[in-house]
Amino acid sequence: MSLVHLILGGARSGKSRHALSICCRMRGPHKFIATAQAYDDEMTERIRQHREERADFWHTIEAPIELARAITSVNEGTVLVDCCTLWLSNVMLAELDIGREADVLAESIARANANVVLVSNEVGSGIVPENRLGRDFRDEQGRLNQRLAEISDTVELVVAGLPLRLKG
Repeated sequence: MSLVHLILGGARSGKSRHALSICCRMRGPHKFIATAQAYDDEMTERIRQHREERADFWHTIEAPIELARAITSVNEGTVLVDCCTLWLSNVMLAELDIGREADVLAESIARANANVVLVSNEVGSGIVPENRLGRDFRDEQGRLNQRLAEISDTVELVVAGLPLRLKG
């Protein structure tokens, strides 16, 4: 039976490093589903650093928008999705139906044949964004995190590199 593990945290909280350590203890093969897109030099550098943090046995699948399809394409082992926040941003910028895309994502996770470890940002603890797009994003991210937590076997919040078990 496949397990779903959600790891939440703020920027630079250590959530990705924690997710990698969890996945390394799970059965292989190991697939890393990357949702980031490099639109500038700074993001290109971040992606390079994340790749260096991963061991050589990881196979990377790029899925900035087609995350559900990428998850269902893996038939065994463990999948690490990093991260759901960038995926949501990509969906919003593509002006897709967020509710429908979240439904499809949740269904793909529920049907997954592999263990699924999800990384997502907790963005609701900061200040209220000053513009509508920022507030809409914060609200949609909160709804997505709730949805993912609902279908996850285990949920952890990482703060300052320390995981706090919320569920499971």
